[in-house]
Amino acid sequence: MDMMMYRCAKCGKLHHPAYYVCQECGSREFTGEPLKGKCTLLTYTRVHNLPSGYSQPWLNFGIVRFENGLTAAGRIEPDDLQIGMELVSSVGVVKEGSGKDEYGFIFKKAEPV
Repeated sequence: MDMMMYRCAKCGKLHHPAYYVCQECGSREFTGEPLKGKCTLLTYTRVHNLPSGYSQPWLNFGIVRFENGLTAAGRIEPDDLQIGMELVSSVGVVKEGSGKDEYGFIFKKAEPV
């Protein structure tokens, strides 16, 4: 399962999340493409008072910028966070619901090359 970005069929501008109208040219036609890969941590916070459906005592959430310039928010797994660190995106269960799991971005440390 991949999260998606949306490319305007007219001008090629990338959007995430989905928009009904292109922010660049006003077109209403888009093609979906997977949004995955390396990204840079822009900011983060640790949330201690989580709503029901979370089994952990706290979670890290952050905003990242992908190599193509798009930004996204999601859960961050490493605990030793630093602004500007390189992460890689994955998709997984971010909240266990009553009979329905919710999926979203989970960002992890990039493996050293």
